[in-house]
Amino acid sequence: MLQEFYDTGLLSAAQLNAAQAAPLDVIKDGRLPHNRFPAFMDLVRTQITADFDEKALREGNLSIFTTLDPAAQLYTEQAITSALKSLGKRGDGVQAAGVVTNAQTGSVLAMVGSRTPDDPGFNRAMDIRRQIGSTIKPFVYLVALTQPQRWNLASMMDDSPISMRQPNGSVWTPQNDDHQSHDPLIMVDALAHSWNLATIHLGMAVGLPRIQAFLKSFGIGDINPSPSLLIGALDLAPLQVAQLYQYLAADGHALPLLAVRGVLDGKGRTIKRYQVQPGPGEYQEAVRLVTWAMQQVAEYGTASAIGNSALASLHAAGKTGTSNDMRDSWFAGFTGEHLAVFWMGRDDNKPTTLFGASGGLRAWRDLFAKLPTRPLAAAPGPGLEMAWINPEDGRRTEPQCQGAQQVPVVAGSLPAETDGCFWQSVQGLFGGGAPASSTSTPIRE
Repeated sequence: MLQEFYDTGLLSAAQLNAAQAAPLDVIKDGRLPHNRFPAFMDLVRTQITADFDEKALREGNLSIFTTLDPAAQLYTEQAITSALKSLGKRGDGVQAAGVVTNAQTGSVLAMVGSRTPDDPGFNRAMDIRRQIGSTIKPFVYLVALTQPQRWNLASMMDDSPISMRQPNGSVWTPQNDDHQSHDPLIMVDALAHSWNLATIHLGMAVGLPRIQAFLKSFGIGDINPSPSLLIGALDLAPLQVAQLYQYLAADGHALPLLAVRGVLDGKGRTIKRYQVQPGPGEYQEAVRLVTWAMQQVAEYGTASAIGNSALASLHAAGKTGTSNDMRDSWFAGFTGEHLAVFWMGRDDNKPTTLFGASGGLRAWRDLFAKLPTRPLAAAPGPGLEMAWINPEDGRRTEPQCQGAQQVPVVAGSLPAETDGCFWQSVQGLFGGGAPASSTSTPIRE
């Protein structure tokens, strides 16, 4: 081969001689790493041992086919490494974990359980239980939006201060991150900016039992019974958060996250196939509304670092999360093809000084800067229509009206009448009376 390179002019005579004289660097007793992807293989073992006992696995001469995507795995490892490195001294002592899935099928493509990806020790992607912070909020809004005659993305939100006495006699007084209340405020903006007070008021109106029942349907136990659940007082592993967000990424299909495709016996015969046939989706219109709202999170909300970057064309949907005292940094987000969840925190549970946007989101952005993926549709999807609304009152208005904002709503769920912007304009110009509403085309002011 070297001689051919020389004959074709790719190598000079000096380069040929040097290459021929160099040692081959053959490693004595060289072999592939026994467990190159320890976190992912933990999941494989967990799933395969649910169907095969140890004796069958040892003696069955079985071939196990997994869902691992080596490129996605490599990019996920690099994303965690580069994100932690970019934090400088703030990254000292910070651990990390990540899970990447196929957004449509639930196949687990990559998993990292440590800031040292090939560390076979504690697998944080599966085994930690940490407060998920605001990554819970899309599901509070989702449960509300399953009642389109009562709530929609233009519904006016109550963001006033809250004070609740707890069973132990203490008083719970949650606050927004900016220590302010926001009024007026519509639902999509409350989620985009992750306002705690608005979410708590909404969750209490929806009812804690309904939200708890939704979470339990995903196999989550030990759910916090208090209102603090509504802003993320729930301990989950990154894999569990990925399972929740898979429901959104798959358009309302509850798909189990699988790391195994199938198992063959020693003669090449299929003895077990792991394949999910999704049934009809559930609450798809509500899922599509929440997905669109999460796209606004990435466009102008707490994850605007996506919308302000080259990744804006992905139209990604996502949500940041930060636990109390900045102990945990989360980001969960998906495109049309991939879902990725990242967590950062310390094993000793001390504060990291990282928000979701400054920790987990960094790793997500570093991953999708390399991982080829399909953009998420910018349109809100079937069953919905775009409506111009007045963010001052949440009612329909005309696009020419001052401050008009466009949001998707379930088709037919909003009254057709507008809020009278046209007549307000006329009244301001001529001082005359006018009806309270009109469907006429307004005059441009």
